[in-house]
This record gives sequence, C-alpha cells and structure tokens, in this order.
Amino acid sequence: MGLFKSKEERRIERDMKIRHGIRRIEKSIAEQKKFSDEFVKNARHAKQIGDTQSYQFIRNSLKKTATIQKLLERQLLAVKNALLIKRQAEATADFAGAMKIMASEVSRMYGEADLTKTQLEWEKALAQSQSMEERMSMFLDGMEEGAAMDVSASTEAITDDEIDRMIAAEEQVEDAREAQQMSALRAELEQLKDEGQKESK
Repeated sequence: MGLFKSKEERRIERDMKIRHGIRRIEKSIAEQKKFSDEFVKNARHAKQIGDTQSYQFIRNSLKKTATIQKLLERQLLAVKNALLIKRQAEATADFAGAMKIMASEVSRMYGEADLTKTQLEWEKALAQSQSMEERMSMFLDGMEEGAAMDVSASTEAITDDEIDRMIAAEEQVEDAREAQQMSALRAELEQLKDEGQKESK
C-alpha cells in the first residue's frame, strides 16, 4: 500500500515522524529533570544521615543524569534546526516547481526556440531541489546515528563541584523554607498569647 502513496502523503508522513521524535526527546528531557530533582533530595537525605557511600553513589547518578540531559538538549536543538532547513528546502522546491510551470507557459506562448536553454536549466534546478528532500532525510538519519554514538562516547558534561553546588542550593532552599515556617509558627503563638491575655483581662 505504501508504494501507492503520493509525494505529498510521504512528505506529511515524514513530518509526523520528525514531530513525534521531537516530542519524545522533549519528554526525555523532562524526565531527566525529574530524576535530577529526586537525586538531589536523596543526596541531601544521605548527607543528613551521614551515609557517605550512598551520597557518593547518588552524586555519580546525578552527574550521569545531568550529562544525559545536556546531550538530549543538544539533540533537540539539532533536530529543530534540521527541520527548519528541511522546510527551507521544501520552499525552494515549491519555488522551482512554480518557475518551471511559468517557464513552460512562456515557452508555449512565445515558441520553444528562444527558451530551450532556459527550460533545460529550470528542469535541472527542479531535479536538484527534489533530491534535496531525499538528502535531508539521509542527513536526519545520519544525525540520529551520530547522536546515539555521542551518548555512548560522551565525556563528563558536569563536574563534581557543580553537583555539590546543586545539592547545596537545594539545602539552602530547604533551610530557608524551614526558617520561614518556624517564623510563621512563632508569630501564630505570639498572636494566641496576646488573645489569651486579652481574654483573661
């Protein structure tokens, strides 16, 4: 059945696959962010209870998660840029197709003798623009393979110091939150004391 699909149907199908791929990468990035948040919380807990071994393990897991997230963000950017290039190529192909039709009409109205060379040039330009779409598909496939190899051969994208800073920042946020809650409780107790003193009078 796929053999009988029109060129436009095949183009739409390819676009749908690209959009689906973009959504999957975006979903993976969101998942890595959730994993990172969980690892930071777990690292804080391990630090609080003095479990150095677990802390080091979580720290390494957090580093790996941050590396994967950066790679996914690079892949997403590359795919989005490739999609823009593909759309530009399609616009060029549409332009070339329209110009071929106009050249053909001009040739029909004024005679082929004066425009034979122009007609051949337009046909050559059209053939080049049509092959651009196929080359773009090959480019996207090659980029996906390269991204897969990049994940397996990637170097550390985040340092131990950066991991420690992430954990410390989370600790500061939590400490500030706890201090704010204590302050609110003290204010509430003071208010209750004041109300009790007024009632006793």
